[in-house]
Amino acid sequence: MLLAHGVGGRQDLPIPFPAALTGAALALLVSFVALGALWKEPRLGGGNPHARTLPGALQRAMATPAWGWAWRIAGLLAAAYFCVGLVFGPDKADNPTAGAFYVLFWVGLVPLSLLFGPVWRALNPLRTLHLLACAALRRDPDAGLRPLPPGVGYWPACAGLFAFVWLELVAPERATLPVIGAWLAAYAVIMLGGAVVFGARWFGHADPFEAYSGLVGRLAPVHRRDDGVVAWRNSLDGMAGLRPAPGLTTLVVVLLGSTMYDSLSNAPIWVRFTQESPIPAPVTGTAGLLAVIGLVLAAYRIATALAGRWGAAVPGATAGGTAGEIAHSIVPIAVGYVIAHYYTLFLLEGQRTIALLSDPLDTGADWLGTADWKIQALGTTPAGVATLQVTVIVVGHVLGTVLAHDRALALFPRRTAVIGQVPLLVLMMVYTVVGLLLLFAA
Repeated sequence: MLLAHGVGGRQDLPIPFPAALTGAALALLVSFVALGALWKEPRLGGGNPHARTLPGALQRAMATPAWGWAWRIAGLLAAAYFCVGLVFGPDKADNPTAGAFYVLFWVGLVPLSLLFGPVWRALNPLRTLHLLACAALRRDPDAGLRPLPPGVGYWPACAGLFAFVWLELVAPERATLPVIGAWLAAYAVIMLGGAVVFGARWFGHADPFEAYSGLVGRLAPVHRRDDGVVAWRNSLDGMAGLRPAPGLTTLVVVLLGSTMYDSLSNAPIWVRFTQESPIPAPVTGTAGLLAVIGLVLAAYRIATALAGRWGAAVPGATAGGTAGEIAHSIVPIAVGYVIAHYYTLFLLEGQRTIALLSDPLDTGADWLGTADWKIQALGTTPAGVATLQVTVIVVGHVLGTVLAHDRALALFPRRTAVIGQVPLLVLMMVYTVVGLLLLFAA
């Protein structure tokens, strides 16, 4: 069993929990008022052509084919090492496969992408295998058997992301090797099969981990410009550059809603309900996951529909269009909630997994030299964790408010821009309060 996701509770906060909720709501309200008074024109998403670039030597290194292949080979080697434990390791608690998959990989993608951008695109071993196969067959990797249909957008990635969070949070025996192996086998077949049919573009539309890393990576402080130069940037510029696409709204809502369900599933009231219910746990879990995601999506759709109506959106920005235009503002909220929810899991269970990875076959070997690694607290005191959880959730919502405000200035006439944002402010407050209540439900 993996360690609990958090080691802090509402009793560990330096102020009473109701005061924390009130303070979080006030922070959003003050941000909204300040933005309405001081931020009069859209400022984000245009980029800064004069932004400071990385040093010349590093630029030249990153421009060489060897740079890309170094990442690809690293991804292949990591995947091969992971498969040693998955295929040949014993199916017991000391096998590092579940921790490597659910903790180091899934949770670890967030800090990596926040720092370096969409890293899974560079590391993706399936993308590399497809590239190598195309090179051997002397085929263009971007040319499939048929073009990717228009309107596909993020819908395949939405399905893949839901399939993963269902595996992580609901599936029976989800930490066992056969279940993980079966899911990964299906994932590999779908990704590689789609790449054969539609070309390498399929990965960008269908791989849930590429989509996840790509969304989070838009908050990275560095990016590669269209001219190939790697430069520093305002992270909000990167996120504001995310344009509406089919399935984008659902993708970010699945990410946020699934994390909220994870908190709910650990709450005593839900645990008692599932234990006492005659309905099988996978059925109640699936229904709960769908219900939470559905409620998050419904609240978002209602708020953006009202925003489009009250703000008298410019022509072409219908209620549906408003939902897509504002979807990028949900990403920092989801990222903040992921960090708050999984912070201690990543630090503590991550250390345990690294130690176990030194001997994936359980033979007494020490392949990585980490077998004797002792788990360190790393400053994860209950009070510190509880404070961090509230802080990152509030910061994520404030950043979401900034992004929504900036986009609203472009969508709505200036005279109605502020009133059009009121439903979005209410939505942010609802997400904040509900998120904190679920996170500190214990």
